Amino acid sequence: MANPEITNIRAMLAASPAPEGLVELRQMYDGLGGMFPTADDVTLTSTTVGGVAGEWSQTPAAAADRVVLYLHGGGYVIGSILSHRHLASELGRSAGTRTLAIDYRLAPEHPFPAAVDDALAAYKGLLDQGILPQHIAIAGDSAGGGLTVATLLAAKQAGLPQPACGFAISPWVDMESRGASIQGKAAEDPMVQGQALLAWAGLYLNGQDVRSPLAAPIHGDLKGLAPLLIQVGSAETLLDDSIQLAGVAGAAEVPVRLEVWPEMIHVWHFFHPVLTDARTALADAGAFIKARMG
Repeated sequence: MANPEITNIRAMLAASPAPEGLVELRQMYDGLGGMFPTADDVTLTSTTVGGVAGEWSQTPAAAADRVVLYLHGGGYVIGSILSHRHLASELGRSAGTRTLAIDYRLAPEHPFPAAVDDALAAYKGLLDQGILPQHIAIAGDSAGGGLTVATLLAAKQAGLPQPACGFAISPWVDMESRGASIQGKAAEDPMVQGQALLAWAGLYLNGQDVRSPLAAPIHGDLKGLAPLLIQVGSAETLLDDSIQLAGVAGAAEVPVRLEVWPEMIHVWHFFHPVLTDARTALADAGAFIKARMG
């Protein structure tokens, strides 16, 4: 029997098809996030960390010395703090931490590796503030999920300590869209299609190597990276990205846990106010982060 909540979300998405223009797409995505207000007990504070604009979100029980660095999704071309505020803040609640969401630079105005540079600068900024690496988790969804792993790689390359863990939601980690699920799940996925992925990859990479490890982490040496939790839905075109990432990480002896959630669509966590499985997934991720932080 089909999950009635995800059926309702599919109907909502079908009633509002995405526009074609980039400006309009950005506005639409921020508006979609605005449909789900941040909880009343969340405190929001604008900030700059490591020279990168960001926003702290904090619930009453959050530990001040523990942080989730959140990297929003949107194909590296759309998305913002506003679009993902409700998701980032609730992940922090589940983990018992503050959340720092950053507005990393977007393509095509700022192509690769601008997003990686900003995420790494924010992580280093947290370390410079005296936050212990074992009290930091890096998390993100879709492109932000790929950016999460890229940031772990960039930290390794820079000689910085790894954080407690990484949490990747429906990560995009293959700029070539080679996974069989790109076509095999196309009819099921109302969020992401292969043609759009290739277009966004082109805007992001701007002619650079499609297999650069900091853009497509499945091509990187992941040995020594922080433990990973990967959550992906069974109804996603990017399902194979998650499966391949888990395989590459596991082969590199990274502790990795892959969860495939039945019937769930791309970044179902986004819909947590109206989706039970999203709230459950966030609770599970929060428990994972707490355990890794000790």
